[in-house]
Amino acid sequence: MPDKQPNILLIMPDQMRGDCLSLARHPAVLSPNIDSIGGRGTMFRRAHTTSASCIPARRSLLTGQYPATNGMVGFVGGCEIRSPVWPEMLAEAGYETALIGRNMHQHPPGRDYGFQRRNLGSCYVDDDDLAKAVEAGAPGAGGLKAAGISWNGWTARPFHLPEHLHPTTWVANRTRQYISAYTREKPLLLVSSYYAPHPPLFPPAFYMERYLRQELPAAAIGDWAKEPENDGLGLSIDSHYAKLTGEALRSAQAGYFGLINHIDDQLYWVMQEFLHASRGRPWLIIFTSDHGEMLGDHYMFRKCEPYEGSANIPLLICGSPDLGFTPGQVTHEPVCLEDLMPTILELTRLDCPDGVDGKSLVPLLRGEETHVRDCLHGEHSPCYGDRQAYHMLADSRWKYIWRPSDGSEQLFDLLEDPSELKELSRGKPEETARLRQRLIEVLADRPEGFVRDGRLVAGREYPAVLPHAR
Repeated sequence: MPDKQPNILLIMPDQMRGDCLSLARHPAVLSPNIDSIGGRGTMFRRAHTTSASCIPARRSLLTGQYPATNGMVGFVGGCEIRSPVWPEMLAEAGYETALIGRNMHQHPPGRDYGFQRRNLGSCYVDDDDLAKAVEAGAPGAGGLKAAGISWNGWTARPFHLPEHLHPTTWVANRTRQYISAYTREKPLLLVSSYYAPHPPLFPPAFYMERYLRQELPAAAIGDWAKEPENDGLGLSIDSHYAKLTGEALRSAQAGYFGLINHIDDQLYWVMQEFLHASRGRPWLIIFTSDHGEMLGDHYMFRKCEPYEGSANIPLLICGSPDLGFTPGQVTHEPVCLEDLMPTILELTRLDCPDGVDGKSLVPLLRGEETHVRDCLHGEHSPCYGDRQAYHMLADSRWKYIWRPSDGSEQLFDLLEDPSELKELSRGKPEETARLRQRLIEVLADRPEGFVRDGRLVAGREYPAVLPHAR
């Protein structure tokens, strides 16, 4: 272990699918700079968010705790974190800490959660630093809302203002400005947090046009997927359900892929300048997201689902040579955002607090171990009025889904069928029974009463916040 604590750069887009990387063999997306993180270190291809929406996912990232441990098992605001969070621990240990861009979406908004400097910019806040910059740069133009498209929907168009006012460019530039002012007196934790590729789907014109002229992949439609009534016509563009075909699908994909490609290009100088500023000190770069995006797969849009588009996230980690990481690794071990806290604390030589569920990934990063856990549990309570709750178990090959509303089950072979086109719960009864029993063990002591007499029980009340978190 090096004598000095490492500088840490956490790059975090919002709502980015785990398959949308060239390194993951995506047929269209260009992501050479993000790929280089995996090339220098490890790409975790079976990283899953344990709760596929922003507030609970980021809560688990900060605490290292599974949703049931930290008490938030669904999408809800107004619930303050009570357990230790690792940015606060690093700040107390002498780190300089900064969050640039998208905030961590926690309560109360004024609590900094360990970030001594915050330069905030999203899309839907009218008075944050980005909104003020947009108004100053294009006075009277109507701001970001003048694009006329939804903050959550599938409509897309090229960005309507000068490119330096795009949220992605703004965050990257502010990140670089922060790095240029870094004095190197203390170790640095810098979180560069992007609102994209979360809608609005409005990449700069160059990026949208790049994907509109390509052959793009078809939406994944499983043999189990339920088509929306009336072909989805009449649904809100913010709906979680949509039948996207033709121009609607191509535009949504081009907007989404273009936003990712734009982030990737902006990251080149962010990472180069971070490495330059880290001379004489070890460094660590992490790239991940809170959850993914269904993007028309299985007639769905947005998140809050256990399927790969929504639940599978990118996770790539690399470090300076003195950290001893093995380069070029790709692993299918089931890992999650909770694993970042013990990993970072081990590399910074800080003790991990009690109650952390995550596992340190350092042995795997160094090629000393190949196994992290047998399987990973994920869940989400009902949300947005039209989204079913779920419990999910995923290992290096299989995914089992149980719907607590009606008791229905699904099984997918992620190795043979990564797009989840074929549902196998009846065709593989032994595998289904094995994972069902494992879920019974996970849920046995839950206050909702999901298990009775050794069986899963559907129809139980499933609030987003458990009693111990209120």
